[in-house]
Amino acid sequence: MAADTAESVEVRAALVRLRRATGLPVAFGGLVEPGGRLVRISELSGTATPALSALAVSSGSGLGGKAVALARPCAVSDYEASRQISHEYDTAVAAEGLCSVLAVPVVVRRRVRGVLYGALRTARPLGDRTLGAAVEAARDVEQALVVRDAARELLGTVREPGPARGAAGEAAWEEVREAHGTLRALAPRIADPGLRAELLSVCGRLAGAAAPPQRVPRDLGLAPREVDVLACVAAGATNAAAAERLGLRPETVKGYLRSAMRRLGAHTRLEAVVAARRAGVLP
Repeated sequence: MAADTAESVEVRAALVRLRRATGLPVAFGGLVEPGGRLVRISELSGTATPALSALAVSSGSGLGGKAVALARPCAVSDYEASRQISHEYDTAVAAEGLCSVLAVPVVVRRRVRGVLYGALRTARPLGDRTLGAAVEAARDVEQALVVRDAARELLGTVREPGPARGAAGEAAWEEVREAHGTLRALAPRIADPGLRAELLSVCGRLAGAAAPPQRVPRDLGLAPREVDVLACVAAGATNAAAAERLGLRPETVKGYLRSAMRRLGAHTRLEAVVAARRAGVLP
């Protein structure tokens, strides 16, 4: 499934960042399978053997399974000798020659969605700095999954607009517009340029889906930040609220809004929002 492939890419990239930040020679990880009981190890970085590939880790079993069950990071300095974990996966871990291992769960909306591991081939404690860097790598994956989930949910709510959609349809579109503004505000904070572009593409599809059927969304020369400000204004935000949401100064928001109004030929905030919606720039 395409979404699973995209999520696996996020895990793979996080493992590279984890190794770079911690200096750990080995990192691996995977996503929780449907049902929430198994983590399938699908991504390997720095491994010397295929012993861990496709390994299915049960919730509560081994180090990763413990991290899933507790929804918190876990670590051992000598995997084989540790009494803090069960030992169903000792054969695979020994085949790869791992000793000190940490496991950090990827948690989205209080549900564990995956696990990232980092490991040494020698038995020594993994310090707080190493564990903290691993947690940061997991947070990157969490943020990416939140964005992807939100985008999928938004696309699922999109319906063809029309005069007969009624009050319920209007209420649904208001939710789409609010979520569109939230995603527009979130996009500049995404460090991964590919993910940021994908998110903005989804925002564009939402805006285009809401445009009147006879209109094709037009390029009005609006800067991305001008669209961000318009999305906030469309959701009812004041300049101050939009500034806080976008991480800008209120004066900067005013400047973007004035510029957008000029490009749209609008004299008021409301006129600007209406014009942007008619042009397919906003949902």
